[in-house]
This record gives sequence, C-alpha cells and structure tokens, in this order.
Amino acid sequence: MATKMILDCDTGVDDAMAIMYAALHPGIELLGVGAVWGNVDVPLATRNTLRVLDLVGRTDVPVASGAAAPLLGDRPEFAFHVHGADGQGGAGDDAPVRPAAPTTAAQQIVELVRAHPGEVWLVPVGPLTNIATALALDPELPGLVAGVALMGGSARRPGNVTPVAEANIHKDPEAAAAVFRAPWPIVMAGLDVTMDVILTAEHRDRLAAGGEAGRYLARILQHYGEFYRDEVFGEWQCCMHDTLAVAAAAGVLDVRLAPVVHVEVDTTAGPGRGQTVVDLRGVYRGFPAQHGAHCTVLLDVDDRIADEAVDLIAGHGALPTFGAERS
Repeated sequence: MATKMILDCDTGVDDAMAIMYAALHPGIELLGVGAVWGNVDVPLATRNTLRVLDLVGRTDVPVASGAAAPLLGDRPEFAFHVHGADGQGGAGDDAPVRPAAPTTAAQQIVELVRAHPGEVWLVPVGPLTNIATALALDPELPGLVAGVALMGGSARRPGNVTPVAEANIHKDPEAAAAVFRAPWPIVMAGLDVTMDVILTAEHRDRLAAGGEAGRYLARILQHYGEFYRDEVFGEWQCCMHDTLAVAAAAGVLDVRLAPVVHVEVDTTAGPGRGQTVVDLRGVYRGFPAQHGAHCTVLLDVDDRIADEAVDLIAGHGALPTFGAERS
C-alpha cells in the first residue's frame, strides 16, 4: 500500500524537488501540503507549492498556508540568497495558481491525521513551526500518526548556519524542541546524509531533457547549484536535502546506518542555539538500545536516490524516445 503523507515545506528549490518526488512516486499517497516560513516568506512558499503541484498535474492535493514567523514571534530570517528572490532560483514563472485551502497548515494536519489514524507520515522539510502548532492544537497527535520524518539537524557534521546548527532547526529551536520531545517516532534526515547525496550538472542536464516538470526543476537548480559552487563545494553541484526525508518516510531510501537514539534541541541563547544534541555514545558498541529513545538518526544512506529521483521527475510528461517507441 502507498504511504500516506503530509508534506510541510518552506518552498525553495530543494523543496520543489521533494514535492515533485512525493507527488509522482507510485508508493506515496500525498494527502496535503502545508506551507511555512523559512527559505522564503509564507505567501511565497504557498504560491511556489501550488505552482509545483500544478506542474506535475496534482491539483487534487490541497495546500494550506501556515506560520509566518517562529513560534515565539521572533523576526523571521529567510534564505533568498540561496534560493533566489522568488524562491525558485530566480527562474520561476508567473503562471496563475489555484487558491490555497481555506484552513491553516496546522489545522489541515490535525484534520487529515484524524481522518486516517495511524496511517499518516508527517514530513516537515522546513522550520518545524507548523508541526509544533499542530501538536499544541491536538496533543493526541503523537499517538495518531505513523511517524514524523524531518529534514533537519546534524549529529556528526557541522551546521550550515552556525558551526553546530542546521538551518531548519536554528530558525525555530523552540518549535523543534517541542517536536523532538513529543513521543512519536521520528526519522531525522540531517546534514549527516543530505550533504552526501549530490545533484551534479549531469543530473541537471537529464532533467532539462525531460518533460515540463523536469525542465522547470533544471532551470531553478541553476542558481541553487551556483550558491553551492561558490560557498560550499567549489564546483557546480548541490544537495537534494528534502527529498531524502520523503524517501525515508516512504520506506524507499536504502539506509545503511541509522541508530535509534535520544535527541535534544539546544534552545539557549548561546553559540549552541539550534544544535541537535544527538546521543551517539553507543557507537563503540554498535549502538545498543537506549531506553525511551524514539528518534532514528540517518547516518549513512545509498546515494542512488539522486538518480532515482531525477529519473522519476524527468520522466513525467517526457516524450518517448525512438527506442521506446519501437519496443
């Protein structure tokens, strides 16, 4: 059976890829998407989400706007320098989109989970503000979901906004702390794995040779890859990030090492703010069980997911090749 899923996105470039992947994968039943502040402001995240779903023909998937700022009302900080002024690498379009759902992202989560108790994976790939808000609306949620697979945090790698903090957690540590404390199964797809699964220029070119969705993704990846070239890798390539959380939730990610351990979020005002403090002390004994632990931390995965995701998206709406026509 397909995995029922609710995405929660701050839709920049990597989010767009994750949405396409979730919307097109035959093993995923995408019930809804929430928009949250983060890479961009929430109206733009909402608009980008709707546009991406339209591109892959999924106008049936409701999109609800959510939180516009951190849980405690701090001033939001965005990442336009990474994702472009439109959140789509400066290469999006102004095509009209349908209206968003007449509810909030947090309310949509509660309603959809209540409609499918025990079956839904929550997959937040931006700041965790909407998830924490839904948890406050319905404290019984941890017992009603199949699990939470999130893109965020780091166990063994440096942060990407501070020496120790990853962006999604650092943007709203209080929300993240609430989510990690709640007693639901969590899969953490953090920088330990997302910095190792890379999209190359060859992947971009394969997308550009595909259907409309692939061509769109290839265009918006250009600026994103240039940021990574200049600030991270020294050559044009970029990280998939969010798609790994989607694949993990759907059970289609080849996971090589992922201990179940305790994770806490630093909410202090010091240099550790936003760090995910992951208890890896069992590494020397093969990670024995930790009493009460409920967070599966991905430490090593097969990078073939990059090819699989690119092929899925490039193939959507693509014209058959001559060889395919003859076979």
